[in-house]
Order: sequence, then structure tokens, then C-alpha cells
Amino acid sequence: MKRNLYVSAAASVVLMAGGPAVAAAAAGADTSRTVPASAVARVDVDAGGAAAAALKQFPGVVESLDQDGGIWHVNVIGKDGVTNSELEVTTTGAVTERNKNRDDNAAENARLVGAKITAAAAMKAALAAHPGTVVSVDWDDDDDNGAAPHWNIEVKAADGKTSNYDVSSTDGKVTVSSDDGDNDNDDN
Repeated sequence: MKRNLYVSAAASVVLMAGGPAVAAAAAGADTSRTVPASAVARVDVDAGGAAAAALKQFPGVVESLDQDGGIWHVNVIGKDGVTNSELEVTTTGAVTERNKNRDDNAAENARLVGAKITAAAAMKAALAAHPGTVVSVDWDDDDDNGAAPHWNIEVKAADGKTSNYDVSSTDGKVTVSSDDGDNDNDDN
């Protein structure tokens, strides 16, 4: 028992200092009782963490965010309202820029850039009203249905059901989305 404790402690120290190959060598033949390095390194970034990581890479305002397997796809509009970047954030928080564009029509993004409630604040409001895990965020300023600009937040509850909520971009008020079908979405 003491030997296992010492081996585990030594492997942890070596793993932090020298990586998985060195840790395996330090553990010797007793590696069957250690946790694989890939399991230790996995962080599982949530929607809020993915948004923060994307904004650190490309400062601006999150326009949309959704998860596809272990990758978060985040679209960020620059603070100037003209540039945008499509970013991917992994479960460990690593960010890759996939596409960067310049749109000369800043007026299209003016309401988003000037919104009082950000995507992060909208996620917090939705989760405070309806506990679960955020699986997607979308800015909606399409006034075809007469609604004011708002955030659409999809939340997956503990029972696995997903629901859509609208969060006001001015006061953070959360309402059930009119197109909510309380569907079972097993893609996320």
C-alpha cells in the first residue's frame, strides 16, 4: 500500500516535470495502477470557458457558440464591428482560428457590439433560471417575428432533455423560447 502511494506520488511529480513517457518509466512495472496521462490532462471546457478562451485569442463579442463532439465552435465579432473570426476551442481550452473575415458593413453588427447583455451574461442568466449545461448560444436580431434583439441559449438539463431560452439583450430577462420543443438532442 505504501509502495503504491510512493509510486503514484513520484509519477505525479515526474508527470508534471517531464511528461507521460517519463512518468511511465518512473512507475516501472506497476503502471497498471496509474491513471493514463491523457485522462489527467483532459479538462472538459464548458461553454463559458470556451467563450473566454476564444475572446482571449480574438478580442471582441461572442456572436454564437456551439459544441460538436469535443470541439466548441465560437464566432466572435471584433469590437470594431467589422472583423469576425471563427474559432475552435478544444476540451483542454486550446484555440485554433479557422477563418477570419472583414465585413465592411459594421451597421449589421452594431446591435450585437452594443448589447448590454453579453453572451457570457446571457448564459449565466439562463443557467440561473434553468439549471443544466449550455450547449449552444446564438445572437438573434432578426426582427421578422417582431422580437427585440436577444440571445437564444440551449440548455441541456440533468435528465438529458434540451430546452431553448431567450435572454433579453437589454435586461437579461429569461423566457422560454417560442420555438422550444423540449426535444431530446443527443448530438451533444
